[in-house]
Amino acid sequence: MREKIEYKGARELERIRAAGIIVAETLELMRAHAQPGVTTRQLDALAEEYIRSRGGQPSFKHYRNYPATLCVAVNDVVVHGIPNDEPLRDGDIVAIDVGVKLDGWHGDATITVPVGEIDAESQRLMDVCKEALDIGIATAQSGAKLSDISYAIEQHVNAAGFAVVRDLFGHGIGRRLHEPPSLPHYGPPGEGPTLRPGLVITIEPMIVAGSPRVNVLSDGWTIITADGKRSAQFEHTVAITSNGPRVLTSL
Repeated sequence: MREKIEYKGARELERIRAAGIIVAETLELMRAHAQPGVTTRQLDALAEEYIRSRGGQPSFKHYRNYPATLCVAVNDVVVHGIPNDEPLRDGDIVAIDVGVKLDGWHGDATITVPVGEIDAESQRLMDVCKEALDIGIATAQSGAKLSDISYAIEQHVNAAGFAVVRDLFGHGIGRRLHEPPSLPHYGPPGEGPTLRPGLVITIEPMIVAGSPRVNVLSDGWTIITADGKRSAQFEHTVAITSNGPRVLTSL
C-alpha cells in the first residue's frame, strides 16, 4: 500500500522554515571554512556546535545509525560520505549536506563548494548542477506533476554533457526527515502525484561527469561514482504554494 502524502498548513510551513534558516546559516558557515588543510571532521564539529547553539538538533546524527552531523562528498563521492581526518586539498570539490531538526520539524539542503582553486570542468559541473536545481524548483508549480520536475532537471543536465545519478532521490520532508513522495531527478514528464499546496519536498539533483553508475563502500554509507569521476549536488527544501514554489532553506 502506498504511503499517504502529508500536506502542511501555513503554521507547519513556518516551522519547517525556521529549521531551514538554521540549515542555510550552517551551510554558509561551511562554505567559509571549507579550505585546504581543513578536515571534514573539523567541519562536522563546527556544524554541530552551530546547530545546537541555535537550538536545533542535527537531523542526520544517529539517523539509521549514521554517526555524524554532516554528509560530506569529496570529488568522486556522490553522497553520504562520513566526515574523517583527511585534509581537504586545493582543487577538491566537496558537497556538504546539512539537516536540522527544530521543535520537531526538519529542514535539509546541500551545497557543493570549491576548495581553493579548481579546474574549469569541475566548476562547470557545479554550475550545471546548481542550474538544474533552480530549474527543478521553477518547475515545482501547483498543478504540475511530480515527474515534471524530474524531466526538467534531466534535460538540462544531459544537454550539458553530464548525467543524473539514478539510484538516489529527493523526498518529502516534515516531522520526519524522509516522507513520501520520492522524487527521481530523471524520467518522463506527466507522471506521479499532482503537486498541491502544502506539499514539501527536497529537490536535490546529484550529477556526475561520467557514468551514473555508483558503488557503496564497506562502511555501508559512502556512495562513490563507479568510474572515479567527480560528482556534484545541490539541494533545497521546497514548499508547493498557490503562489509558486517557496524555498524553505535559503537565507
